[in-house]
Amino acid sequence: VEFVESGGGLAQTGGSLTLSCRATGIIVDDYLLGWFRKAPGKDYEGISHIRSRDGSTFYADSVKGRFAIANDNAKNTVILQMNSLKPEDTAVYYCAFAYSYSGQFFWSWPADFWGQGVQVTVSG
Repeated sequence: VEFVESGGGLAQTGGSLTLSCRATGIIVDDYLLGWFRKAPGKDYEGISHIRSRDGSTFYADSVKGRFAIANDNAKNTVILQMNSLKPEDTAVYYCAFAYSYSGQFFWSWPADFWGQGVQVTVSG
């Protein structure tokens, strides 16, 4: 699985950014696509994912209510809308893929596949 990530950049506190990720090479129909982030001095954090089969979503407490994830299965694309950004959201954001293992998923780092990452910086 390979990824083309876009979006990210610089935002002010309270602002918004959108991340997009298109995955290629997926040959299964039940999987997770989502995002991890890595801030300096902190561990990788799996902040959100969406399941291809039923569209169910997950959000970490740190982003719940501020971020929204959506997918387009036909294009194997996932979008992360990030609102009400805070300086603590500053990190490298990685698009990631997880297989289903007999119906179970493990959303932890390292993921089964991940992209090269995009920088998100929130100032102010």
